Amino acid sequence: MKTDDNLKAAFSGESQANRKYTAFSRKAEQDGFPQIAKFFRAAAEAETVHALNHLRTMKGIGSTADNLRAAKEGEVYEHSQMYPEFIKTAESEKRIDAKVTFDYANQVEKIHAGFYQEAIDATKAGKDLSTADYYVCQVCGNTVKEEAPDKCPICGAAKNQFKKI
Repeated sequence: MKTDDNLKAAFSGESQANRKYTAFSRKAEQDGFPQIAKFFRAAAEAETVHALNHLRTMKGIGSTADNLRAAKEGEVYEHSQMYPEFIKTAESEKRIDAKVTFDYANQVEKIHAGFYQEAIDATKAGKDLSTADYYVCQVCGNTVKEEAPDKCPICGAAKNQFKKI
């Protein structure tokens, strides 16, 4: 149905707007415009509300077990098919900047797939994951449990570039 296609397109557009406005907010903050930054954050939050409404309407949120399987499938697709092709194209077009960002994401998606598998295994056993903190490298997105490394093994960023979640 056309409405289902429209919901998917709207979800995608609203999701992208959220990320874009979040980036715009950070830039406005850096440029010394705190109120503009605040407005961008408010708009980003509103876009999230829209995206989640669309996702709910599409029946895109299942049980935790279903959501974990869907998330893992997405990560596996990205690191096994999507990003390898993107990397090849960027190399052939001599876009080293794009190759680097695709490579960072590709490496991290493999890590995420492993974390999702751990969570799938836990839920199959009727358990939650063990208590742990997660840290995300703000340069490449590397995601680690327990403690940030002194140096990111993917991009080489220092420990202070990891954000505790």
